[in-house]
Amino acid sequence: MPVSPILRGQATYPFVRLNQAAAARRAEGLDVIDFGMGDPREPTDPRIIEALRDGVRERMGYPAAVGLPELREAIVAWVGRRFGAHLDPETHVIPTLGSKEAIFSFAQVVLDIAGGHDTVVVTEPGYPVAVRGALFAGARVEELPLLESNGFLPDLDAVPLETWRRTALCWVNYPNNPTGATAPLSFYERLAALAREHGFVLASDEAYTELWFDEPPVSALQLSDWQNLAVFNTLSKRSSMTGYRSGFVAGDPELIAALKQFRPNVGTAPQEFVQRASVVAWGDEGHVERARTAYAAKRKLFLDLFARVGLRDAGGSATMYLWVAVPAGETSEAFASRLLEQGILVAPGSFLGTSGEGFVRFALVPTLDECQRAIEILESVL
Repeated sequence: MPVSPILRGQATYPFVRLNQAAAARRAEGLDVIDFGMGDPREPTDPRIIEALRDGVRERMGYPAAVGLPELREAIVAWVGRRFGAHLDPETHVIPTLGSKEAIFSFAQVVLDIAGGHDTVVVTEPGYPVAVRGALFAGARVEELPLLESNGFLPDLDAVPLETWRRTALCWVNYPNNPTGATAPLSFYERLAALAREHGFVLASDEAYTELWFDEPPVSALQLSDWQNLAVFNTLSKRSSMTGYRSGFVAGDPELIAALKQFRPNVGTAPQEFVQRASVVAWGDEGHVERARTAYAAKRKLFLDLFARVGLRDAGGSATMYLWVAVPAGETSEAFASRLLEQGILVAPGSFLGTSGEGFVRFALVPTLDECQRAIEILESVL
């Protein structure tokens, strides 16, 4: 039976591998505390749930790709409050079914292989969806390593001029999954200037801008020029709404117009009742502050533990993740396997990219009680 060679060539999705490892242990009757996948377990605010229920009617037609005007206006208002950027709800923003599907499909919108723009640039270690979407779109992929020595920012000066000339799309993700690093506005300014010079799109995945512990991270939407810019954000992490699948793309009106043309073909608009719940979510900061407080409490528990047992937190001060250097002499996968034997599931950095070797990622999604249990276990084995 014919199967896409791109699909055949894909390794098992990293988080499927983690889930399989945890399932094998549970099948043996053993407990697992899961720090592997970044799926928030903080409760969704009751007002959001109420708006979802109120949005269900006896008959509901297909949702429009452009989204409800009320949702676009709520997104624009939030961006204005949070980043001081003034978007037009008609031309600068389009809702998406979370951010994963939008990130996966975006290369199909901007690649121009016949015109010589055949390359998608990504950073690694990182979220694998941008790479996989690029490959399915037929792109050539260039990976830029994120190294601790450079603050987990890509070295833009190390990119050959020929690569920039062939680039259609360059992905960055700050605050960064998995390292927790943030990027200064000057980094976006430099990359945006390269995008305008060489005619490629700067795509900024900003799913974690609201999970921070020192100071609020910046957004690429704070740039003075949005030409060739597309910013992706989502309620999944900000509002603990992964199952709702609701996000947006904002930026260059030409790119938004292209998405309005493309997206009806794939039918991935959020359901109307989800959009109405999303209006409530973007309009409230109280539940976001409570989530940050919960993550901060769990984060402190682990940072205190690492200091006691001699593990080094190598990452930044944002996201729900801790990026932890493995003990000397162990690989990231071996260390993760050793922890799983004790019932603690973490993500080996090597699952997320070559430059992730030497680290593991803790996703601080278990409950506070589970975190305290995990710390007791870790203190006895590290």
